[in-house]
Amino acid sequence: MRERSERTVDRTGRIEDYALLGDLQTAALVGRDGSIDWLCLPAFDSGACFAALLGDRENGHWQVAPAAGGSCHSRAYREDTLVLDTVWRTADGEVRVVDFMPPRGQAPDVVRIVEGVSGAVPMRSELRLRFDYGHILPWVRHTGNELSALAGPDAAWLESPVPLHGRDNATYAEFTVRAGDRLGFVLTWQPSHLPRPDHVDPFEALAGTVSFWRDWMAGCTYAGRWSEAVRRSLITLKALTYAPTGGLVAAATTSLPEQIGGVRNWDYRYCWLRDASFTLQGLLANGFVAEAAAWREWLLRAVAGDPADLQIMYSLTGGRRLPELELPWLAGYEGSTPVRVGNGAADQLQLDVWGEVLDCLSAARVAGLARDEDAWSLQRAFLDYLEGAWQQPDNGLWEVRGPRRQFVHSKVMAWVGFDRMIRTVEDSAVDGPVDRWRAVRADIHREICAEGYDAERNTFTQYYGSHGLDAALLLLPRLGFLPADDPRIVGTVDAVRRELTEDGLVLRYRPEHEGVDGLPGTEGSFVMCTFWLADALALTGRAAEGIELFERMLALRNDVGLLSEEYDVRSARQLGNTPQAFSHVALVNTAVRLSA
Repeated sequence: MRERSERTVDRTGRIEDYALLGDLQTAALVGRDGSIDWLCLPAFDSGACFAALLGDRENGHWQVAPAAGGSCHSRAYREDTLVLDTVWRTADGEVRVVDFMPPRGQAPDVVRIVEGVSGAVPMRSELRLRFDYGHILPWVRHTGNELSALAGPDAAWLESPVPLHGRDNATYAEFTVRAGDRLGFVLTWQPSHLPRPDHVDPFEALAGTVSFWRDWMAGCTYAGRWSEAVRRSLITLKALTYAPTGGLVAAATTSLPEQIGGVRNWDYRYCWLRDASFTLQGLLANGFVAEAAAWREWLLRAVAGDPADLQIMYSLTGGRRLPELELPWLAGYEGSTPVRVGNGAADQLQLDVWGEVLDCLSAARVAGLARDEDAWSLQRAFLDYLEGAWQQPDNGLWEVRGPRRQFVHSKVMAWVGFDRMIRTVEDSAVDGPVDRWRAVRADIHREICAEGYDAERNTFTQYYGSHGLDAALLLLPRLGFLPADDPRIVGTVDAVRRELTEDGLVLRYRPEHEGVDGLPGTEGSFVMCTFWLADALALTGRAAEGIELFERMLALRNDVGLLSEEYDVRSARQLGNTPQAFSHVALVNTAVRLSA
């Protein structure tokens, strides 16, 4: 195992070395060395056919790069698109590789176009298809310039403009690209029981993909000072949308660690109601109402039935069963095991989710989303459930695997649920027992202020009776629970800043404190929570400090504007699954607020 882990370190890049490709149904990660090290087909949560990210090259990858090797000289997305241009400058000349996934047509495709810029550069393509998360070696045939691969339910084809040959269970192409040359490679997947999909012209696909993304971004209404960062984050959030259903995945990957070598490795390729609610508020604030409508329809399908059976997350299609499994044949990112698929947190009770969804649906209504009677009935049912459940202990928004507790944030979000429903009745032509709701809202507020506040330290706490803090407390002024200038709010923001940061960046909570999450090890600072601190500073009258922190966070994005879940200030590295919807929606929402 040790030898395999060392090979993994040599093989995979840093998390921030990866750029995202996607077709609104799945995603790929390509490194600065030109290697696609992660790709699940046909959907975000399908088995990976390239899993080198969590193992080594034998677990599947596809590299197109100069034969001399090495990292690229520069790379960037074309403006307002998810088309990636990667440039190498070598002793023999300059070459560009254009990578993208066309929005899904008949089948998923990965297109790689090699363009000669100057000189004559020897190039190399190295492809290893390994289905079922790098576990299954397919049967491969080479016919001239085409490869076909077959393994159980999976079939794939590589169309190449140059001859292919097999060696050591891999497929290679060696060729030289000269100034003005444009060579297009297309990898296509299809269920093995279906016929081969139609051929894709790589150059027509490029033009169509550029047009798709630019047309979509034309709807963006943000006009503030951080336009580049906001627009890139909005594109990233759109790329994490599963177009057939309107579901939004939390991230494109599984098991990228929150601590290198640790066990905090989770599968984020599912639809968390909380993450989706935050994301849609960011999209709504920037003009993308259609996405909110699609998500509302997904929600109505996913949660149909008894509100008490609401899950915190669902599959892309709204499925409920997400059993958590470990994949022992994968060595883990830089030896971080176990590698997990599925997520056992789907069975947790997290009371804040009901409030998050109600808050999101209220925001959608305010933003102009057409009234829907089924949606209002669902909201009424949610609130009926909260009325009887808000006093229960739960697992909290951070999905702790320790004992259930009376988390303050969960109570606050129950308050938010009642507050938003009361406002909706007051402002719209809908009915509801607002007098009863007002009474419950007041009870929740009174209990939180009595049980979740430490008067000696002048701060709200993580849970009732705790001395610990929670970054989610930074949301209190934004949610309207108390005025931003209330001394208890200012004291809470100051306490988080003083006790829950590393080098100025915010931790979710202290994992070692009071055994709150039941897991060994620690984690990095949480990107989203640091954006929350920037918000809270601005709301409490320290806008200049909030802007300074926000711009520091922008500088932590990778070279193509992407953020993972966490950042380790000691090693100056991104940690956790990537790209993370939470991180990018927090960037968008904070930029909107600071711009205002």
